[in-house]
Amino acid sequence: MSGKDIHADTPSTLGENAFLYSVVKSWIAEFKRGRISTADEPRSGRPNDATATENIHTAQELLNNDRRLTITHIAETTCMSSSTAHRIITEHLCMKKVSARWVPRMLAAEQKKCRSDTCKDLPGRLQAEPKTFLNRIVTHDETWVHLLDPESKRHSMVWKHVGSPPPKKFKVTVSAGKVMATVFWDNEGVILANYLPKGSTVTGEYYATELLQLKEALKTKNGGKLRSGVHLLQDNASAHTACIATSAATECGYELLPHPPYSPDLASSDFYLFPKLKEHLCGSQHTCENDVIEAVEEFLADQDTAFYQTGIEMLQKRWIKCMKFTAITLKSSAS
Repeated sequence: MSGKDIHADTPSTLGENAFLYSVVKSWIAEFKRGRISTADEPRSGRPNDATATENIHTAQELLNNDRRLTITHIAETTCMSSSTAHRIITEHLCMKKVSARWVPRMLAAEQKKCRSDTCKDLPGRLQAEPKTFLNRIVTHDETWVHLLDPESKRHSMVWKHVGSPPPKKFKVTVSAGKVMATVFWDNEGVILANYLPKGSTVTGEYYATELLQLKEALKTKNGGKLRSGVHLLQDNASAHTACIATSAATECGYELLPHPPYSPDLASSDFYLFPKLKEHLCGSQHTCENDVIEAVEEFLADQDTAFYQTGIEMLQKRWIKCMKFTAITLKSSAS
């Protein structure tokens, strides 16, 4: 059959899917050249030179020398496209770019050992006194409370439809007006809350006065704890470790629990109470210091016993976690 006869016959067989006359002519020419199949012949395709082994090694060497290099810099150095450089780094080298984790302070080996020793001692005492040790802990710390603490970006997140515009948030700075709150509390609630007078500073003498006030508050609220012995958990601020403060603690009959340096993760006020308080006050605005003091007092009074008990009980898990992690870091640094 000729090409025209084949083209005229295809509509009756294929209907709307009939070939054009030019397609029929090309297939006739192919079969005359010896082709016997309509399937596409295998092809090697365009060689993938961009992700060759040489380019992968080059990108690896660049990142080994400087982990802060950008995709654009690597692409320009290796004469690749940015998408190819990104594919090499993420798929072939299995790397991703992350920010450094913020830590309060880089501890020395001796300080890490102090953390480990402290976290070994305290759980041991807890096992020796499982029913009374945590009940006898009174913890304390100070924190600044601002008259205006702007709402964080996380707290301002809202749900929106795909087509709706995102909400806008104007930048607001933390107010200069602030009050320093001092809170003594245990697993039953707040024992004493003081607020530093304007223009004053927390000194050893001021803190010693607070320890005497704590003793009077314990006599009123929980005399049994005072008789059984108070375990005072505080950080290593200079005012807390001053001679006049430690003498006042001894005079009041308090036992000072060991606290490793630069360890807010082992102080219940730092990792539990104060973050909860700041989250509650976040976004609220107060006109004067008395208003913010009332807001703090209201928050502390609204919490039930289970809230404070949870904060004290979390110490045990943090001691154990700190002990295991510190042991691993000391072992790795030694090796």
